[in-house]
Amino acid sequence: MNDAQPSLQRLTADDIDAVSALARTVWQATYLPLISQAQIDAMLADRYAPQCIREQLDDPRHAWWVARQSQALAGFAHAILDESGCKLDKLYVHPTQQRRGIGAALLQAIADWARAQQARRLWLQVNRGNAQAIRAYEKYGFHIVESRVFDIGNGFVMDDHVMEREL
Repeated sequence: MNDAQPSLQRLTADDIDAVSALARTVWQATYLPLISQAQIDAMLADRYAPQCIREQLDDPRHAWWVARQSQALAGFAHAILDESGCKLDKLYVHPTQQRRGIGAALLQAIADWARAQQARRLWLQVNRGNAQAIRAYEKYGFHIVESRVFDIGNGFVMDDHVMEREL
């Protein structure tokens, strides 16, 4: 068990395949009790397609970070600037690396970047059934502002809380 601070850096094209693999690991561990395998597969294919991530790397409204622990990819985060502030779109830590400060470090990197972009609000969506994530976000100053069901197509929905915090 290594409790050293994680190493954070901006995502590069060389990290894309590892991020996609880590996403699958985390989603299988986290979401299978909450959504169907078909929805997990569809969302992973949509959100972690290498070409999609590559395009986001070239878009200044998007920012990606990776966290490494002892050289191994331990987590990642992605944010998008929008008209209402900055959306924390993705924040995932490998199940064996959770509760070691990696998520907090990634969240801080996102918040710092968002402030530098003049955003005043950081917001996110979290599955209503993901109690562990909701508690973690509340610990870092987020509060629920809305609960909605979002139709994402192909017969799938996201049953989420929208949470936010001021920057």
